[in-house]
Amino acid sequence: MPVFTIAGNAFLESIRQRIFIVLICVGILALVLNVNVAAYAFADDNKLLVDLGLSTLLLVGLLLAGFTATGVIGREIENKTVLTVVSKPVPRAAVVIGKYLGVTGAILLAFWILAVVFLLTVRHRVQASVRDEDIFDVPVLLFGLGAAGGALAIAALANYFYRRPFTSTFAVCLGGGLTAALGIISFISRDWEPQHPLTDFNPQLLFAILLALEAILVLAAIAVAASTRLTQTATLLVCLGGFLLGLVSDYFLSLLAGADRLWTIWTLPAVVVPNLQYFWMADALTQGHPITGDYVASVTLYAACMVVAFGGLAILLFQDRDVG
Repeated sequence: MPVFTIAGNAFLESIRQRIFIVLICVGILALVLNVNVAAYAFADDNKLLVDLGLSTLLLVGLLLAGFTATGVIGREIENKTVLTVVSKPVPRAAVVIGKYLGVTGAILLAFWILAVVFLLTVRHRVQASVRDEDIFDVPVLLFGLGAAGGALAIAALANYFYRRPFTSTFAVCLGGGLTAALGIISFISRDWEPQHPLTDFNPQLLFAILLALEAILVLAAIAVAASTRLTQTATLLVCLGGFLLGLVSDYFLSLLAGADRLWTIWTLPAVVVPNLQYFWMADALTQGHPITGDYVASVTLYAACMVVAFGGLAILLFQDRDVG
């Protein structure tokens, strides 16, 4: 099917962009630095670490969505290369859907890497005292740095001997290596003793990470819709605006719509603007409120509706777009 062919090409094109691996490295650096930044909190340091980690995932995911969408759609429209696809008997809707699926695949790979690093920092925890065993989690450092170094070496050798693209090879190897490292570390305590794999991880944190991913996929749909008509800078501004509006829409638009009236001029914006507060679970984690499976399912359905809505908007905007 042309949709999956376009999606595969868009995925490869996305992960081969230099900005893709740059944002991943920036996100990893920020997640690692969060361990030290959280140490200056007056309350529970590790709760702040979780809050900072989820914030980093959202912000880096926002940038990934904007840059990858404009890279595979906006830039192709500007360079007229998309004409080679739409000139064939391929529906324009298939082009938009395939591009979004490819962008989603690239975001999933990047988010997986960052989420694993985030879990490693949660396992490492903030420095509890000045003792060496409280400052460093040796298994995390050993296997984490080993995975990163191994991925870097494999990507460099593959690029030198086989001309493989460095960025995509490094991203795939890094994701696989860090996943293996996390799997090994989860069975080993800080003192190198066997332990249950969930000893250092709160299962509720996995729900929070999943919902953060869904928020990013909604933002990716907005980026794809914007990139069909706008330049890269304008698309990034639209994504940033959607992100900021999504954070405050739950309060301001609901307040303007009014709780005692069925329909006002503000009701439609309150429904159309994505409510990103549904996906933000840091407060629930820090305050000890459980994240239930029913809530995750309902928010997942909400995210799917938003993706379909903005995907439909992207198809409408691209239908009569002049690409010649």
